[in-house]
Amino acid sequence: MMRVVEITKPGGPEVLVPSTRPIPQPGHGEVVIKLAYAGVNRPDALQRAGLYDPPKGASDLPGLEGAGEVVAVGPGVSDVAEGDLVCALLPGGGYAEYATTPAAQCLPVPKGLSLKQAACLPETFFTVWTNVFQRGCLRAGERFLVHGGSSGIGTTAIQMARAFGARVFATAGSETKCAVCKELGAEQAINYREQEFVEVLRDLGGAHLILDMVGGAYLPRNLDALADDGRLVQIAFLQGPKIEVNFTQIMTRRLSVTGSTLRPQSPLAKTRIAQDLRRHVWPLIEAGRVAPILDSEFVLAEAAKAHTWMESSEHIGKIVLKVV
Repeated sequence: MMRVVEITKPGGPEVLVPSTRPIPQPGHGEVVIKLAYAGVNRPDALQRAGLYDPPKGASDLPGLEGAGEVVAVGPGVSDVAEGDLVCALLPGGGYAEYATTPAAQCLPVPKGLSLKQAACLPETFFTVWTNVFQRGCLRAGERFLVHGGSSGIGTTAIQMARAFGARVFATAGSETKCAVCKELGAEQAINYREQEFVEVLRDLGGAHLILDMVGGAYLPRNLDALADDGRLVQIAFLQGPKIEVNFTQIMTRRLSVTGSTLRPQSPLAKTRIAQDLRRHVWPLIEAGRVAPILDSEFVLAEAAKAHTWMESSEHIGKIVLKVV
C-alpha cells in the first residue's frame, strides 16, 4: 500500500484528504516511479474543483509531474531501467508515493539538479515548449510577451525565450514579482496594476508572440498589443473563457489566435515534446542558462495548504510536495 492524497468531492482545497491505495503496476510501455517530490499546478486545482476531468484510463488522483526513482518497468520499455532517476510528465496520480507513466514521458534528472528541482520541470517545460516554440513559432529577435511572468509557466517561458534569442517582456502584479522577471531575463516587466501593457508593447511596435493564461477581458487587449502578423497562444483562462471579440483586426492585420491544453494530447505528441526538450533544452539546464524557480515545499499530507497558497497567487515560481 502507499500514501496518497485523494479528492473526496469537487470543492476547495479542504477536499484534498490523505488516504492509502495499492501501489500501481506498470502496463505496456509504462514505468512505476517511487516519487520523491511532486509538482503542484493549476490544472490540479481545476481537477479538484470538478472542472478538469482526467483522461480515460488515467489515475483520478491529482498530480501531473514528479521526480524520483524508477522501481518497475512494464513490457515494451527499453530506454528506461529500474534504478534510473527521472522526472516525468504524469497522466495523473502524482499526489502519491508511487505513480505510473509512459516511459517515453520520462526524462533524466539534469546534471546538477536535485530531485526537488527536477520535479518542477515537466509540466511547465512541456507546456512552454509546445506552446511557445512549436505552436507559437517563436524566433530569435522577436518580441515575446508572457503574462503571469512570476508563475511557474512565466518564469520558465522568460528563461527559455531569452535563451533562444527573443526579446522578452512580462506582466506581473507587484514590483517584487516584476523584479524577479527582470532578473530572469525580461527586458521589461510591466506591473499590470499600475501600467497598461498594450501601450508598452504598441510603443515598441507590438508583440510578435503573446502567451496568455488570463483570458477573459485580456483577449481583445492582447490583440491590440500584437504586431501585424502576430500570434496569440492561449493556455488558460483565469478570468473566464468567454468574451466578445471584433474579428476585423484579426483579418486586416493577419493575426493568429490559437491555444492548447497539454493533458489531453496524445502519447505520441507528448513523446515528441519530451524528445525536443532532451535535445534542445536539457543542455541549457545543465549549462545553468535555464533553471526551475522554486517557491515553496509542503509535505504530501499538506496538499490542501499547498493549493491554498497556489490559489492566493502570492507565490513566485513552482510549489512542490515532498513525498518521501
